[in-house]
Amino acid sequence: MKKIFAVGLLVALIAGLTLFFAGNGTQEQAADENAYLRVHIRANSNSEADQAVKYKVRDRVVEFLTPTVAECHSKEEAIQKINAALPQAAAVADRVLRENGYTYGARASLRKEEFPTRVYEDVTLAAGEYDALILELGSGSGDNWWCVVYPPLCFAGGTQNVIYKSKILEIIRNFKK
Repeated sequence: MKKIFAVGLLVALIAGLTLFFAGNGTQEQAADENAYLRVHIRANSNSEADQAVKYKVRDRVVEFLTPTVAECHSKEEAIQKINAALPQAAAVADRVLRENGYTYGARASLRKEEFPTRVYEDVTLAAGEYDALILELGSGSGDNWWCVVYPPLCFAGGTQNVIYKSKILEIIRNFKK
């Protein structure tokens, strides 16, 4: 009898915790793709070397763009500032590629792009078409890295240490208080 009671109590406890966390989870669903400006960095290929340099390019481009987008108050403002900085962003990527012995270059553009569902900390962005900064390294046919430029989910912090931080998450958390 004690075993049946203990098992029943355990099942009830697990069910209660499951319902509690399902109802009070921390993950937020962001449904409006029109509110976001994403970034997509495509490697030249899937070779180990091309993938490694992609992350070096990412770090330098994020470092370069962080001051540009850090103070933007709207997606439109971020698009305008990023658009003006496209040649410089491509030049930063080209410089990293040359420093690492690569002969191919980089191309930067702003356009609509399909993205799969993606979770950033506690924010989920649904699959869909988003405005995006596209940075293609060489052929751009390798695996890629993506994040969000505005609101700056990936662009916050100092120039030496890039901190991947969610500004929108801070807004959401402050709104709940």
